[in-house]
Amino acid sequence: MKKWIYLIVPGVMLAGFLFVYFGHVETMHNKEAAKKARIAEEKTTAENKKKVAEDKARSDAKERQEVRDAEEAKKEKEKADKQAADDKKVRDAIAEFTAKANAASKQVETFELELDKTRKEKDRLGRETFDIAKQVELARIARRNAELEIQRMTEMIARRAGDSSLTRPPVVPTPPAPAKSGK
Repeated sequence: MKKWIYLIVPGVMLAGFLFVYFGHVETMHNKEAAKKARIAEEKTTAENKKKVAEDKARSDAKERQEVRDAEEAKKEKEKADKQAADDKKVRDAIAEFTAKANAASKQVETFELELDKTRKEKDRLGRETFDIAKQVELARIARRNAELEIQRMTEMIARRAGDSSLTRPPVVPTPPAPAKSGK
């Protein structure tokens, strides 16, 4: 009998183990199934949260993008308005300065005509002055020539008159000198 104990004790222990094992296996399967269900639920919840968070993030990003786009559009519009205002100022300035340049050009043209007239008048007066001075000099030369001619004629007349017998006083013999009385 002692040999049978070696078989009976392990057999009883095996039977007890199997009884406890099969009793716990079902509990363990239930716990595992509950754990898997809980994990699946948590995973679903996490996925739902993640999906909600992603949706919220997308909507926030979309809103931020819309805000940025609106701000950029506003900045672009302001920039375009400012550029248009600057362009208008430049066009107005160009028109103003073009008008001033045209007026100045007309004034320059008028001044050039006046200057041309004045130069022509100056040239005419210069020529007249030169002609008058020339006439005066010619008159002086003619006067000198006339004076020289008069002097030559006077000398010629004086020489002829000196050579002429009519202009010489008759030669009167000088009376003899009275005699000196001697007392």
